This record gives sequence, structure tokens and C-alpha cells, in this order.
Amino acid sequence: MELLFAATVLPSNIHLVVPFPAGGGADSMARALAQAMSVELERNVVVENRSGAGGAIGAEYVARSAPDGSTWLLGTMGVLSINPALYSKLHYDPSKDFSPISLSYLTPRVLVVNAKLPVKNVLELVEMAKNKPGQLTYGSSGNGSSSHLAGVMFESLSNTSMLHVPYKGSALLLTDLLANRVDMAFDDYAVYEEHIKNGTLRILGITSKKRTPWMPNIPTLAESGVENYELSNWVGILAVKGTPVDLIKAFNGAWVNVANGNAFKQHFYEVGIEPTSSTPEAFNTLIKSEALKWSEIIKKSGTKID
Repeated sequence: MELLFAATVLPSNIHLVVPFPAGGGADSMARALAQAMSVELERNVVVENRSGAGGAIGAEYVARSAPDGSTWLLGTMGVLSINPALYSKLHYDPSKDFSPISLSYLTPRVLVVNAKLPVKNVLELVEMAKNKPGQLTYGSSGNGSSSHLAGVMFESLSNTSMLHVPYKGSALLLTDLLANRVDMAFDDYAVYEEHIKNGTLRILGITSKKRTPWMPNIPTLAESGVENYELSNWVGILAVKGTPVDLIKAFNGAWVNVANGNAFKQHFYEVGIEPTSSTPEAFNTLIKSEALKWSEIIKKSGTKID
């Protein structure tokens, strides 16, 4: 560590801005990241929640901060690659306002159905949806959310038509899914884990490109018959555009060390999250390619927030 930071003057305190409320999934990932990076950098990394407008308020705050390495953004797929296609008046530009540090987490969605729905796999679900166009329902945590767009992608690639039911968050969605008032959801595994294990809900597949190390027996949607389906929520850390390159390199090196730690990985595997890392350049490429993909999907769905 001494060699890594020998020629780099690190800020004494770092604020990691989370553009979502405390207590949620992004917040828990941020707090674990902040704690580990505090140890690795030997600096205070403090989480600051600035929520609202689908993450836009926190992102704008970071974009207007000084480029001295003291302010980071916990950037999600939604904030960096989906919001630009959903909102017509964003006050930040993901491609111009931030310097990516590293991809940090991958959080694939799972397709879960109420156990009373008479389907055992994805192909049976697709067949039922085609036989009952517009009748099967999928819930989401809100219009334009990744859980909504995951369903839009499923409809498009499986050539089916279903009814989208938006909720204000996953908690309300879970309540109605358990009560059999909505048929399915594409959402984070951790939200549904208890009910999958007790048999109230049934998991049909995972949305990532490959099977995951924490659920190796669960097939992907692509291998289950929905060709080319791939969706993994991703989360990364970014600094303000103009932050010195030596700081970006130091932050990146510190996170690579953290993400490669077996204990850190295992903790998150247990709740369906995969810690990971990347170069700043690779993270920047991901942000741009995902923006193109989601722009096309959102255009097809006709979804707009403002």
C-alpha cells in the first residue's frame, strides 16, 4: 500500500454520495464499500445519502463538487445509463461530469413467480403468456425502474404481452406477490430469499449472462429459451470529472484489493451480490454501451418520467 500511494496525496476525508435513501440495497453496498476503503486507503470514507428523482439529485450534487477526489458517487445502472433516456431535463451528464474509478458490484435480477402459478420453468411461463396475452402481470418497484425494464425486455425477447403493475418500491410489490395479486417480478434475490426458501415463491431463472457462483443450479433466462436475454444491475464508484489521474489510479487500486478479498466476496454472495472490479476505462465503456441498450428498450416501451 505504501508503494501504491507514495507519490499520491490523498484527501483526508472522502464523501461517498449515495443517490438513494438509507436502508436500501445501494446504501448497504455503499456502507460496506466505505468501511473497506477506509481501511485500505487509511482515510475516512463517509457515506452521505442524497436521494430523489431516481438518483438524479445525488448525481447532480457530485457533478457540481470540486474535482479533488474528496467526493465520490455510488453510480448505478439506473443513474448512469437509464436516466438519460427517461428524463428529458437531467442536470448532469454521465459522459461529461464524472471520472469512473471502478465497477464495484453486479446484482443480477431473478424471475420469481407466486408458487400457485402453474408453471415450473421459463418455457412454461412463456407458453402461458402467449396463450393469455395481456393477462399475466409482472410487478416492479416503479415506472422506469430496472425491474420494470427487465419485464419490458422479457416481453420483447419472448414475443409475449403482459401487464405491468408499478409499485412504490419492492416491499409493496412483495406483499402483493405473496398475496397472489400479481403473478411475477424481476427483482433482487435478497428481497425474496426467505419466501423462495419456504416455497411461497418459485424462482424460474436469473437474468445475468452466466449462472452465478451463489446460485449455480438456477438457469439463466437465455439458456431457458429467452435468447439474448441479459440484465445485471451494476454499481460502481466515480469521482468528479477533472479529478487528477493519480488519484483515480490510487482509488482504483485500493478497490481492486478490497473486491478480491475472499471474505468480502463471500459476505455478498450470500445475499446475491457479486463484488467485482474493473479498470476506469472498462467501466466507462460499460456505462456508454449500457446507455445505448437501455435507450432502445425505453424507446420501444414508450416510458417517460417527465
